[in-house]
Amino acid sequence: MKFTLKTATSHFFLTRFSLLRTPTVTTIPLPLLNYPLPTRTTTTTISTPSFPIYCACAPMSIATQHILQVRDKIELSDIERRIFDRLLATLRHFNLQTQLRVAGGWLLGKDCYDIDIALDNMMGTEFVDKVREYLLSIGEDAQGVCVIESNPDQSKHLETARMNLFDMWIDFVNLRSEEYTENSRIPSKQSFGTPEEDAYRRDLTINSLFYNINTGSVEDFTKRGISDLKSGRIVTPLPPKATFLDDPLRVLRAIRFGARFEFTLDEDLKVAAACGDVKDALAAKISRERIGTEVDLMISGNQPVKAMTYICDLTLFWTVFNLPPEFEPTISDGCERLCIAYLDTAWNLVHLLKESTFTDEERRLSLFAALFLPLKNTTYQVKKAKVVPVVNYIIRDSLKRKSKDAEMVLDLHRASQKFLSLIPCLASNEGLQSDDIDWMRRLINDVSAASRVRVLTGFLLRELKDLWRVALLISILLHPIDINNIEDESLQLHKRRDMFNTVESAIIKLGLNKVWEVKPLISGKDVMNVLQLKGGGPLVKEWLEKSMAWQLANPSGTSEECIDWLREANSKRVKLE
Repeated sequence: MKFTLKTATSHFFLTRFSLLRTPTVTTIPLPLLNYPLPTRTTTTTISTPSFPIYCACAPMSIATQHILQVRDKIELSDIERRIFDRLLATLRHFNLQTQLRVAGGWLLGKDCYDIDIALDNMMGTEFVDKVREYLLSIGEDAQGVCVIESNPDQSKHLETARMNLFDMWIDFVNLRSEEYTENSRIPSKQSFGTPEEDAYRRDLTINSLFYNINTGSVEDFTKRGISDLKSGRIVTPLPPKATFLDDPLRVLRAIRFGARFEFTLDEDLKVAAACGDVKDALAAKISRERIGTEVDLMISGNQPVKAMTYICDLTLFWTVFNLPPEFEPTISDGCERLCIAYLDTAWNLVHLLKESTFTDEERRLSLFAALFLPLKNTTYQVKKAKVVPVVNYIIRDSLKRKSKDAEMVLDLHRASQKFLSLIPCLASNEGLQSDDIDWMRRLINDVSAASRVRVLTGFLLRELKDLWRVALLISILLHPIDINNIEDESLQLHKRRDMFNTVESAIIKLGLNKVWEVKPLISGKDVMNVLQLKGGGPLVKEWLEKSMAWQLANPSGTSEECIDWLREANSKRVKLE
């Protein structure tokens, strides 16, 4: 369904970003319920206030007045029309009285790869069998028919029947009403429900709308889904505290939708979300994996700063980003605000740089690394007295993200410190400060002073590979900016942008882009031959690293020249010993 909201919101997210705090006006078409469906268009104007961060580096986004152009007809794509035609033909073929209602993100114009359809009087598996039988009768084949069993850990509380029509996945479930137990978000009782019951059991009024395929109309059984869409409000169909206690994950979904559409959270909703009972329920009833998935969607979305600010202002930050029982040093009050300040600067800087600078995954990692930057020196103890940064615990245990995510963020934090020592040299040709290069001092003792920056930068990029620009971004966040008015956020941001571009250009000028793809001129076997060793070991590894340092200092050197240097260097070492 490529109707107006889907296209317009994508444009809206791009034009909404404003570095210089200049208001913008954007048109967002949305569906409007009306019986019968007329062709006129209604326009409503609302103001959406900004959501402030009270910290040293407040976000640069500001209050923006949006014009929501509300249209009362959903325009189906050709594929969607063909899908719905087949489903309606199935009803006619078997003389079924079933009402087919589309629910979920499709109605809000999200980039959907599937369509969720709710059935009022039969199970999804039964209806899929009917669709398959009908398709076979007209010479068409049903693709990918399967049943997804209920899986409460993955928020699948009902059996779902799935099939593929015209390269689009369709999920079928029955309308339902639910009751929850005290200690779980898994419904203790489910039954066929009316459309109204199904609408009221949903998380938000804007998510409670249905598109009735039979009638071609939008249905608003809570009688406020459309009005909340028009006014830009995030509201629960039932009282918010009861809604959140039934399923505390809805708190994070409310935050994510509020941030994504830049809608205002209802005041009663904010009070309920911040209350102790709901925070306790979120910690006790929701799997950390589900929390991590919601956070990942926020960070990867169009308004990560706003989402994290909501989490912070609702005092949910340390509930979401849970810390280990013991850690040191003690985290200072207001640390969460500093986390968001770094995230905000990174987010704005990413957008100020060239669009092609970062991939989506690199942007995601840069935002996670920026968010947790104030915690990079806070550690906890694991098995065998090993000390590990708490960021590792947050990503792996609190959010249940991939181990690789944690490793990459920790690598970015470590690498950003190394980059910091190189930035003055790369940005303005300053001399290398020996106190800042302990991490590679042993490898540059035999390298000329003029080549040391290239050697050190080369080793760092070989370590980081494609993530070197992300590490540079994080180090730019940490680098002090010399301006007279520290409160001029726009000037600070542009200074950081200029510094990033200068260092990036210097690295490229040194010929170090893709330096990790450069193959060593000599092998471990060559080292053993020169050193007359019978086997490998730490000494071979050390000389291979020194040989790479020579290679970086002499980019036009040959393998024969490198071996000659190795013989000479080893001879000097033997004489000294």
